[in-house]
Amino acid sequence: MKNLNLKEVSQYVENNIGSFHEKRIQSLDSLKLSQVLKRKNPYLFKAKYVLTAEKIIRGIVDAHISSSEEGIFGDWLEGLAIFINEKVYGGKKSGIIGIDLEFDKDDRRYIVNIKSGPNWGNSSQISKMVADFKTAKKTLRTSNSKLNIIAINGCCYGRDNKPDKGDYFKYCGQSFWKFISGNENLYTEIIEPLGHKAKEKNDNFIQSYSQMINKFTMEFANEFCKENGEIDWEKLVRFNSATIASKKKK
Repeated sequence: MKNLNLKEVSQYVENNIGSFHEKRIQSLDSLKLSQVLKRKNPYLFKAKYVLTAEKIIRGIVDAHISSSEEGIFGDWLEGLAIFINEKVYGGKKSGIIGIDLEFDKDDRRYIVNIKSGPNWGNSSQISKMVADFKTAKKTLRTSNSKLNIIAINGCCYGRDNKPDKGDYFKYCGQSFWKFISGNENLYTEIIEPLGHKAKEKNDNFIQSYSQMINKFTMEFANEFCKENGEIDWEKLVRFNSATIASKKKK
């Protein structure tokens, strides 16, 4: 075990945080109005008495952003966790399906599945993770049957006061960052470097976001608004939910 150099962590964050912001913009730029309209519930907008094209557009775009950013930043934090663990324990990105990180500590081999937060999956997704852990243990023991392997579900934020899940341990927030680094305060110490050029990067994102809102609002108004400006709810619902035969008939 080596002591973690926080300057190296800060440098890693500064060098790599730009990729998170770039992927945010790429995710936004790849959006198509027809795609997001088909994924959203038109009845909900009507029930909420939404009357303007812009409000509908902001609703669907903001929902997409919220969902995609969680995944994008989760992947970014996984990379940070692996970098930190490599510096302290010599860990590495695992080549085994379903395992993100492998490292040795106190004569034990740890296999880690990294998630953003504690409430990341339903029962079937958790069952799959457990199955992946079991498969990984069998794979590793083919070369060393005496390996003492511990499975960990690591969550970058949140808490879980009952970490022992039987088949694996679940470490969240402070416990996770301490587990991979040996540093009890790392969970707060990484906050500051994450803000590196955040305003500058966010300004670029807001520009792309504003352009997307304007573009989609015009497209929506042209396609789904009547001449008097009223939303054509019947046409919107048909676009979202009608069978191909029904659309042709109309």
